[in-house]
Formats: sequence, C-alpha cells, structure tokens
Amino acid sequence: MGCSTAYHLAKLGQRDVVLLERHTLTSGSTFHAAGLVGQLRSSASVTRLLGHSVALYESLEAETGQATGWKRSGGLRLACSRERMEELERQSRTARTFGLEMHLLTPKEAHRRWPLIEVDDLVGAAFVPSDGSASPADVTQALARGARMHGATLVERCRVTGVNLREGRVAGVQTESGAIVCEIVVNCAGRWASEFGRIASVTVPVVSIEHQFLITEPIEGVPRDLPTLRDPDRLTYYKEETGGLLMGGYEPNPVVCDPDAERPGELLPPDFDHFQQLADLAVGRVPALEHAGIRQLVNGAEGFTPDGQFILGEAPELRGYYVGAGFNAYGIAAAGGAGRALAEWICAGEPTSDLSPVDIRRFGPSCSDPAWVRSRAIELYARHYAITRAE
Repeated sequence: MGCSTAYHLAKLGQRDVVLLERHTLTSGSTFHAAGLVGQLRSSASVTRLLGHSVALYESLEAETGQATGWKRSGGLRLACSRERMEELERQSRTARTFGLEMHLLTPKEAHRRWPLIEVDDLVGAAFVPSDGSASPADVTQALARGARMHGATLVERCRVTGVNLREGRVAGVQTESGAIVCEIVVNCAGRWASEFGRIASVTVPVVSIEHQFLITEPIEGVPRDLPTLRDPDRLTYYKEETGGLLMGGYEPNPVVCDPDAERPGELLPPDFDHFQQLADLAVGRVPALEHAGIRQLVNGAEGFTPDGQFILGEAPELRGYYVGAGFNAYGIAAAGGAGRALAEWICAGEPTSDLSPVDIRRFGPSCSDPAWVRSRAIELYARHYAITRAE
C-alpha cells in the first residue's frame, strides 16, 4: 500500500514524495500474502476500486519492466445454499452496473472450470473472468520501481520515531537518521498502523490476527491457469501454486497476536491444530487434498479492522495525517486501487469518488477503546464469509 500510494502520488506530478520503510520492502504482511486478486465485494464502490487494482497489475510490468506475477485466471465463488446464491445474484447485478463481467453458473459448469471439486451440495456459483492472482513481492517491487521512475524516493531501514506538529497539523517526521520536514504523512504501516498512529495521537483501529494457509506439493490435475476459488460456506479459498494448491480460510475462532510477535521478514510458528478445522472442511470440497503432500503451513499476522473494511483518508484528529491500512488480508487485491484513491484524495484535498465504506471518519469514539476494537475485529474475522443481507 505504501509503494502504491507513492507510485500514484509521483505519477500525479507530486514532487518530494518519500517512502520510509523501517526494514525492507515486502518484509511485513506482504511477503506472506496469498496473492488472490478478487474484485467482488458487497460495496459497489469498493468493487470498482478493486477493479482499478486489476487494471494496474495488467499494465505495470510493461511500464516498469518488473514482473508482477499477475495471472488473469478468473475467480470462481461457490454457493451451497439458496441464500448464498441470492447473494451472488445481487452481487452480479452490482458487478454489471460497474462494468465488471460476471457469470452465474450451474454446479456442472462450476465443475468444468474446477474439476477437482465435489459439487453435490452446490446450488450454483459465480465466475469473474478478470479476477486472478499475483506475486505480492513482485507487485510491490514493480510499484517501487514505478515510483522511482516518476521521481519518488524510497528509503529502506529507516524507522520513523516521531511526528512533528505545528498549529494542529503535520510539520514533519523524526527518523533514526534525522528529521524530514513535510506537510503530509501517510500511515501505511500495515499491522503496525495502530501503534504508529499513537505516536501522533491518531486512532487507527487495526488489530493483528494470525492468518494461515497451506501450500501443497504438486497435485495431478492442477493446471497452471486454474481459477482462484472461494468456498465461503466452507470458510476456505484456493489458488494454484507451482502445480499444487494454496488453501487458506477464516476460522470461527481467530487468534489475536501482538503486532511485534512476528518480526519483519519472519513467520509465526505454524499452528496445525488450529488449522485442522479448515483442513477438514477443505477435504470435503477438494478430496485430492487428503493425500497431498504438505510443503508448508504459513502462519502470518495480518491487520484487521472492526468492520471488515480497510481504512483510507485524512485522520479527523490531525490535518495532513493520512492513513491507508487495515486491509483484512486482501491488501494485494485492494492496494493498487486504494493507493490511487488515496493519492487522488491527497492531491485534491477530498475524495474524488465515493469512499464512504472505507473512510477513516466512519469510526466513532468507541474506536479509541482497544478492548472494543479487538472484540469487533475478532467478530468480523470470524464472520468474514457471512452472507451479506439485502438492505
């Protein structure tokens, strides 16, 4: 998100854009992100924003010369109940309104696109041809190169230790290497966004929660162009990974962790016992997983918010202090469009599109209570795949 914001600011003609990374690029949540890029969301405006990410990732390699690992394989989402199918039907109408191609499928049609799945319990499915996946580290490096090409400066291993204020607005930052005078600070600190916000007395309600996914050895019958798959009624998602499968999901009993429990560039210890509940659900959908070799169980901390939406915009407590964080484990899908939206907001002084679902100003005084934020983030993680009711 930081590289995307810097890239878009520089491309919009802003000068003196400086990105400060306390460790090395991609050493936060990015290096262990699954990399699925889906656009379908309950909010029409967020769906459109994620479409901007796809358009960017499709053009970024040609612009920068840096590979992104972008693969437009399409995205399949399953429905195991009439209620879930009605949700997909509503979302398909939203998708058409914003020019997103989306097809409703029968169980047999879903099986043809994903031959490894059992479909006896399916009511239907939805398929978005323009969805896909990307290499998170490569996307970040491409955005970094693009930012530099347009005049931005990126400095690694430079920790920010303070934010200078003057007359109620940002006046600069203090770093371990000295001070930088600036009128705008953008907090893209990922799962550390809340801690970094407190340095300037800004409330950023982000909670670190463990998120795991399994990577298998190669499995016969898994093609390289296999669509990404989401099975919300079984709480799981899938993508092709070097001839095998990557499978993750959202447990109903999430584990909160200290944001510094996982050091930059390192993973948390895998928790096979906690992941077993998802593995059992996954085997019922993809029987080939039962006998697949396990290459790795990845356990990494991700930043989650009290309402399941990410956070953009200027903090109400401090002029010139912007936030782009709390991506609820879909930061790769959102970062391209979110970075563009935040850069446009900074340049124009106000949002240039309807960003109300993700605007930081949506949070009230309760978000200054860490216990409340934590309990709500846990609840929303556990309900990540809950059916969105029609209003």
